[in-house]
Amino acid sequence: MVLIVTAGIVSRLLAEQKHPGILAERSKYFKPQDVKPWDKVLGTLMALSISFPLVIVAGLEHRFAWSPLFPVWMNIFGFVLIAFGYSFASWALIENRFFFSLVRILKDGEHKVCNSGPYKIVRHPGYAGNLLALPGMVLALNSIWTLIPMFLAIIITVIRTELEDKTLQEELQGYKEYTQQVRYKLFPGIY
Repeated sequence: MVLIVTAGIVSRLLAEQKHPGILAERSKYFKPQDVKPWDKVLGTLMALSISFPLVIVAGLEHRFAWSPLFPVWMNIFGFVLIAFGYSFASWALIENRFFFSLVRILKDGEHKVCNSGPYKIVRHPGYAGNLLALPGMVLALNSIWTLIPMFLAIIITVIRTELEDKTLQEELQGYKEYTQQVRYKLFPGIY
């Protein structure tokens, strides 16, 4: 929880420092009329799925001793994955002035493609970082049963990535050209 909270607070403070007003814009969760209807559901599901279910399932697993503990080196590796994943996602938030909570495209040419920082590596580094942190949570929480909510979170994230990428290609000027420069959505050489 310390890693999650620290990454969340520090990344938002740094993003606000670099792009004044981004936190106010991100706080308009369901208010903007240009938010994609499908993302009101998927965005909420993704936000909920990437942490709470894993922690709840791990707590139940420990309470009822459903499976043995992992070796300490696996726990440490899990924390490394979480730290690296959240650092990568935080870098994306700090770098991208248009890193909104829900998928929306600003009109009047105001919205620009971000192709710097982690966006030179993959097109959706915020999601990639969260996906990297998920298996780390499984290892750090000592919980085989958290694989179930982890896979559900991965499915939700991949579906959202696909829909967001399609929307950006259709509606954001310059994004199609960007997809030719950065070919992978989440993981270089894979997807």
